[in-house]
Amino acid sequence: MKTPARLQSLLEEGLIDTVVRQLMSGKEAMVYVVRCGDETRCAKVYKEATQRSFRQAVDYTENRKVKNTRQARAMAKGTKFGRQAQEAAWQSAEVDALYRLAAAGVRVPTPYNFHDGVLLMELVTDAHGDAAPRLNDVVLTPEDARRHHAMLLTQVVRMLCAGVVHGDLSEFNILLAEDGPVIIDLPQAVDAAGNNHAGRMLLRDVENLRNFFGGFAPDLLPTRYGLEIWDLYQRGVLSPETVLTGRFERKAGAVDMGSVMREIDDARAEETARRVRMAG
Repeated sequence: MKTPARLQSLLEEGLIDTVVRQLMSGKEAMVYVVRCGDETRCAKVYKEATQRSFRQAVDYTENRKVKNTRQARAMAKGTKFGRQAQEAAWQSAEVDALYRLAAAGVRVPTPYNFHDGVLLMELVTDAHGDAAPRLNDVVLTPEDARRHHAMLLTQVVRMLCAGVVHGDLSEFNILLAEDGPVIIDLPQAVDAAGNNHAGRMLLRDVENLRNFFGGFAPDLLPTRYGLEIWDLYQRGVLSPETVLTGRFERKAGAVDMGSVMREIDDARAEETARRVRMAG
């Protein structure tokens, strides 16, 4: 195949040897299968902001750090330099999150390099060595649905303990590898402690998982893991070893349930709108 222009510099730098094929085209990037010596990896080529359907909503970019005050001023003014700086910050957010989460033991693709707007990382594969499918393309037994749901809740907790909320987690950005689910697509990841919308996003992420896996195992639908996880996190008692129950009861004075329920309603409305956009 013809080498995409954005990958040419990686070839020239010797970071990749061959571009094998295009793997997928998403709302924010094109992903290619590449060869690096004896290894097969994938290269995520970010689309320019004007070519993406996913917008850098203020909710996601709130409290993100930039390199200097000049960049911050330019981003606030919306100048050409500011837009370039904002785009660079958006791309580096995924790179930073991947390295941070991989170090914390979260099931994400191993990142190898980030060069000229291209993220080089592990190619997640299935039992046959082929590129792993996304969850939305897989039919599950009730037993597998419960097992994968439990594994992903463990990953959500581990992410939160590392200070990260995915922010857009659903069956569309989870791959089913030979040894279980792997979480992908993290440019919209937010800082759990520094973003005022982190709680709402965590609730939405967990509800997305519940609704998807609940389609195969209906006994998961009444669970309230999101509320339980966020409550434990706010009280400072959440750890990767925490045993979750899926139950949550209001403790007097501990949680503003009106605020929590409003966050849930907002999360549901946002997810409905997102699915309508994807269907269109």
